[in-house]
Amino acid sequence: MPAASAPVERVGPPERLAPRTALTESVLVLGVSLGASAIWSVLSLVRKFTAGESLSTQVTAMNQSVTPDRPWLDLTHQLVGIGLALVPVVLALHLLARQHPHPLRLIGLDRRAPLRDLGQGLGLAAVIGIPGLGLYLAARALDLNTTVAAADLGTVWWTVPVLVLAAGKNAVLEEVIMLGYLFTRWREAGWSPLAIVVVSALVRGSYHLYQGLGGFVGNVAMGLLLGAVYLRIRRTAPMIIAHWVIDIVAFVGYALLVSRVGWLG
Repeated sequence: MPAASAPVERVGPPERLAPRTALTESVLVLGVSLGASAIWSVLSLVRKFTAGESLSTQVTAMNQSVTPDRPWLDLTHQLVGIGLALVPVVLALHLLARQHPHPLRLIGLDRRAPLRDLGQGLGLAAVIGIPGLGLYLAARALDLNTTVAAADLGTVWWTVPVLVLAAGKNAVLEEVIMLGYLFTRWREAGWSPLAIVVVSALVRGSYHLYQGLGGFVGNVAMGLLLGAVYLRIRRTAPMIIAHWVIDIVAFVGYALLVSRVGWLG
């Protein structure tokens, strides 16, 4: 006679995280991503404040060349850096998937409404980007911000594509973790919507402190706006589009115009 088949174990939906576990997990995710960046940014700002020079005369360089004399190796460095920076995003989505079967749908990063996402993203980019430029110039004039050199990759053929990818990396990393992941976990930890939006915005500002106090204030304001909008629409896709457009304009615009526009330098 054939052996009796083993009883089938019925597996129910995964249990939601306990509040303390949700909070601990979110701290660990931040510790390997944007939270670590916040700590380094604070140290960078202290170093700049104690350098004996005014902030506005100091330059904060972004998207720098690593080996300018070997463009092929420089390109490899840039692409590897972009790829490794996105690992925490995969980690956050993996952790969400343990309790939520469809994490991309949960945080609004699916393809249900591409045209609406695009329209909302472009609208947010305009609302944030134009005042943000004014705030940067005002903060620099008041000696509250460094001069930000947004791109220094030289004039090789891959400069613009890499800057576009770098902008996309920033957008995906920040919005998936700061909005999609943390808003989910902090809600599970029992936080109020107001507390979630405010703390997320403060964290966002803190990892931009390397630019100066103007970068902090501007990104806190951006975080408050994006957090409030995310609570309303529950989709990260428009936020990623907005952030991507803003950074493309900043990175590519700087690379193309720095030698022609005096106040950029």
